Amino acid sequence: MRAKPFLKWAGGKTQLIEQIKKQLPNNIETNKFTYIEPFVGSGAVLFWILEEYPNLEKAIINDINQDLTNSYLAVKHNVQDLIQVLKEWETEYHSISENLEKKKEYYYEKRDLFNSRKSDRVTQSALFILLNRTCFNGLYRVNSKNKFNVPIGSYKTPQICNEKNLIAVSKVLQKVEILNGDFSETLKYASDNTFFYFDPPYKPLSETSSFNSYAKNEFNDKEQIRLKEFCEELDSKGYQWILSNSDVKGKDPKNNFFDDLYAPFNILRVNARRSINANPNKRGKLTELLITN
Repeated sequence: MRAKPFLKWAGGKTQLIEQIKKQLPNNIETNKFTYIEPFVGSGAVLFWILEEYPNLEKAIINDINQDLTNSYLAVKHNVQDLIQVLKEWETEYHSISENLEKKKEYYYEKRDLFNSRKSDRVTQSALFILLNRTCFNGLYRVNSKNKFNVPIGSYKTPQICNEKNLIAVSKVLQKVEILNGDFSETLKYASDNTFFYFDPPYKPLSETSSFNSYAKNEFNDKEQIRLKEFCEELDSKGYQWILSNSDVKGKDPKNNFFDDLYAPFNILRVNARRSINANPNKRGKLTELLITN
């Protein structure tokens, strides 16, 4: 079984794999290389790279969200313990699927336990996955106190434990180093032939479409500019990279934020679908950016 993301994630890149593939540097096809993903999220591109390129020498993933990276560590090192907990909770959740009040009570109890952050890594990671599979649209959002605050979703009997995929993910993660920190810290892991893929929190298309609170500190325009400066540093050192982001110009033709910011580089607009919106009528096609050096 091919490993695939074990989490739902806003802006997941599964649908853009083919577009990203067309922009990959040629020298990773036959040469040994290092893959670095400083904002791993659900890891759609990571898992595709791990399966597609046997000549991959090493992979490094990073995220500022410690709850997320701890879940990767638990899947890598303690997958059977994690599966045992998730199976038990899946059975419990499905047993009350017809009773909305009991489901709500169960969900919010688990959310409070998660936010207390007092559990061991396996339990905390199981809580992370449970909430991800049962919350509204699989959204991950925290407030300024780092409290997960997404309400319960409307799924009746969601799959909480995909045992086969978790085992497949655990297997491929054995060759991956998992970091928790600022994206700039990943530079020290680069070697001669290194390819970076960046999927940062997207710049919101409107004030009401912000889903970038993946950590207690917001990824704002100042951070977007700092990331661009990091990409310039990588370019000066000869490393190749691809970066994804929202196409704010598609929403507002006068908004040249990314066009100006990445003017020295290659900016490609690709079609995507936005599936997370409280209003189903506002979900649909839009363009996103793929920027490369």
